Amino acid sequence: MYTVFDLNNQLVNRLAVTFQSTPLSTWVLIMILLILLIMSLFLLEIPCKFFDSFKRFLLQISTDGKTGDIPFDKAINVAGYSYDKRQDIFNSNMNAWQRNNGYCRLYDEAAAPLGMVIDCEPIYFEYYGRRWLIEFWKGQYDLTSGCEIGIYSTERADITIPDVYSGPFYNSVKDSDTLFLSFVLKKDGRTLFVRDDRHWWLTGFKLGEFSEPSELTMSITITLKDKIMLDSFTQGLKNAGYMDNEISINNFTVSLDFSKAHTPQPVSQNETTNYIIQMKNKLLCDKYNALASNYENLPDKINAIKAKDPELYSQIINIGKSKELFDTYDKIKSYLY
Repeated sequence: MYTVFDLNNQLVNRLAVTFQSTPLSTWVLIMILLILLIMSLFLLEIPCKFFDSFKRFLLQISTDGKTGDIPFDKAINVAGYSYDKRQDIFNSNMNAWQRNNGYCRLYDEAAAPLGMVIDCEPIYFEYYGRRWLIEFWKGQYDLTSGCEIGIYSTERADITIPDVYSGPFYNSVKDSDTLFLSFVLKKDGRTLFVRDDRHWWLTGFKLGEFSEPSELTMSITITLKDKIMLDSFTQGLKNAGYMDNEISINNFTVSLDFSKAHTPQPVSQNETTNYIIQMKNKLLCDKYNALASNYENLPDKINAIKAKDPELYSQIINIGKSKELFDTYDKIKSYLY
């Protein structure tokens, strides 16, 4: 009497013999026929549960990083972001245009006037002859609640722009210097989203969610290259005001919670201006949610807003850190060379 395992072994053996004895050209022909079959399923809409599931799987793969609304997806991609359908958030692309513009303190100063009320936490340290900056951000970015981790370094001396800025300007790190980053963003203890990737700029932005920076906590982990980098970065955290009991280390990985900024915040932020900007941001989020409430999926929400409120739509496609923030780069790039 044959068992299921016996039958499985016989089937595997027969398949192996068949594969070895079948010419390569035949397998190529079979693959072409399979591709044509799949294409016909999409075109003919064959009502089969198995193939419907298979089609949904293929569509899920083909729309990874996209909302499904082609014009909106193109606009978001131009802005430097992609869509995570599973978590309903937007995140930055590896080779987003922002990567060419580096970072310095002037960008943080420009954030609030452009509608971003965010906590900024720059961590400075040195590693192998370069000055490094790993910075954390969290808060309200116009229509979105979000957070970021960015990695930058420089070999240049400080730049001086009379009556404007004096200090280091950092380049976004190359692929070889990206690090494995992760964070969990929580709002009053409720998880909004989770991100992890090897990146130079790990971000997440949730559309229509309104938050005060004080309501948000980032649980961060960063894996450094080696012990030298680990020790230098850890010292940078301590120089920023983090205590030993706020930092956890496992091999070359550092973990910490960013709930309240330890470092001085941009002078462009104060209680009065933040209150006014947040009133505007709350109004935008309320308007978005009111217009989107009758629709289940993001493409339908976006199309409804595009038709009913083009101005709000234009603000949505400037999600996260907008182009205007990095106009600062055009003003200072002549001082970099």
